[in-house]
Amino acid sequence: MLESNLSVLNTAEEDAARIAVLEGELAQLRRRDAERSAELDARERRIRVLEEALRILQSHRFGSSREKLHVAPGQAELFNEAETVAELNEVLGTEVNLKATPQRADRAAAGTKAGRKAIAAHLPRVPVVHDVPEAERLCACGVTLVEIGSDVTEQLDYVPPKIQVLQHVRKKYACPGCDQCVKTALLPPQILPRSNAAPGLLAHLVTSKYVDAMPLYRQETIFARYGVSLPRATQAAWIIALAEKIQPLINLMDERVRSSGYIRIDETPVQVLKSDRPAEAEHWMWVRVAGPPGQRIILFDYDPSRGPDAAGRLLDGAHGIIQSDGHYAYDHIARQSDLIHCGCVAHLRRKFFDAIKALPRDVRKQPTAAHEAVRRIDELYAIEREISTMTDAERVAVRREQSLPRLESLHTWAMDLLTSTLASGKLGEALVYLRNQWPKLIRYVDHGEAAIDTNLAENAIRPFALGRRNWMFADTVSGAKASASLYSLVQTARANEIEPYAYLRRMLAELPEAQTVEDFEALLPWGIKPNA
Repeated sequence: MLESNLSVLNTAEEDAARIAVLEGELAQLRRRDAERSAELDARERRIRVLEEALRILQSHRFGSSREKLHVAPGQAELFNEAETVAELNEVLGTEVNLKATPQRADRAAAGTKAGRKAIAAHLPRVPVVHDVPEAERLCACGVTLVEIGSDVTEQLDYVPPKIQVLQHVRKKYACPGCDQCVKTALLPPQILPRSNAAPGLLAHLVTSKYVDAMPLYRQETIFARYGVSLPRATQAAWIIALAEKIQPLINLMDERVRSSGYIRIDETPVQVLKSDRPAEAEHWMWVRVAGPPGQRIILFDYDPSRGPDAAGRLLDGAHGIIQSDGHYAYDHIARQSDLIHCGCVAHLRRKFFDAIKALPRDVRKQPTAAHEAVRRIDELYAIEREISTMTDAERVAVRREQSLPRLESLHTWAMDLLTSTLASGKLGEALVYLRNQWPKLIRYVDHGEAAIDTNLAENAIRPFALGRRNWMFADTVSGAKASASLYSLVQTARANEIEPYAYLRRMLAELPEAQTVEDFEALLPWGIKPNA
């Protein structure tokens, strides 16, 4: 009996031990399972983030650059390839439009039928007369035909650029009596006195590079077709010398920007090969926009840094409002200089739009939180379009009544959504940006002179970004600084609806004569009438 009880006891103890071991193994397996699940969740989140990044890159590379939620049915994007357009017209059975209409065409009078625009009236006309042969001017009745009028059909023609040589003939006079006195006519001051470049040629080089994004090596090739040797090294030397000559104009523009009371600022990377930093290091081109319409100033500045020191240099002496994206350097300067710092709602919208681009293609047209955010922001822009012609005080009143409630609703909605959204995803990034930038994003409401975004500064950067794709880098720091100065002039001219080439040609011809501050003021883009 005792042995039986001991046997049962041993068996119970063994079972308990085995159960303990099994429970330990089970707990260990559960821990491993939890670790594996956490690892898989982390990998899944990482995969989603990478998939979003891939879709964003694909969208930037192959998708439309327009940030619109939908494209109307039957309305495709513009085609880039002529062959594609021709094939489309062939499939649809339509006729290709073979007519070109230049800009500034005369507007049709009210009540006239819609149709093809007339060729612009400002273009010169060259008559090409076609007459009925004299032998055919006889009627069947035997009477000679008389002229009663003419029909005029217009075609656009193109005349290749004409390169010419200006010969400065300086007449000389001498005294026939004593043969001692000789006088020679003085040569007018030249913009680059030790070169053979006339203002028209220099204006063409600058316009081609900084407006049309034409690299210097391509211009060298084009000039060679006309039998002119113009090495890119020579062109580069002229551009750097020009930048030194126009510095007084840049200084005047800089003073106006700093004293304007409202500056929009942005920056974009540029590569500079020869500097004291590694060749692959990013340098920066900064842009400031200020001034009223008609005297708008767009000022580019090169700096190797993107930090607070560079921003502080550009905003030193400024007062009033600055408007920027969320770059930290502006926060530091705004606090240091007691500036009113407004944020950019366009940057916020773009982040939500990136969240839409990051979605799988079959989900992008379905209503999501990102779509809702963009819709809410678009309501704010609709208000801005309606109040664009109002005074500053009127704009503030409307914004407080209509925009502020929508902004507060957007903030409440976004903060609730953030609690259940992956912060590392594109939607999470947009929501975090909204949370962190919120005080600056709503500040424009109380300042009627401030816009809702920094789009003017971003639009000013686009021509530079286009040129950067073509010429890819600046060779030297002096070249980058020269480019900044010349970009400032041509983009300021364009912002004030002044044709850059005509402005530069006139300004470069008159600049050598300038002596006083008033003389230089008169040569700023809005001070010159190129056709006068």
